[in-house]
Amino acid sequence: MDEIMILLLIFLLIAYWLTPIILFIIGIVKLKSKPKTAKILFIVAAVMLVVGFGVCGAMLS
Repeated sequence: MDEIMILLLIFLLIAYWLTPIILFIIGIVKLKSKPKTAKILFIVAAVMLVVGFGVCGAMLS
């Protein structure tokens, strides 16, 4: 049972932290061609990262 919980925790860490990083990279790529879209992606990535730190931090403590 502990192995399943560890795998679930690892999956949640990846899901909450990898998604904003990918959105940030896409925002950097789109910055010159579509700056408005890039700004929206940056904002969404920042919000998701803050939520990810909060949720994962609460789970680890």
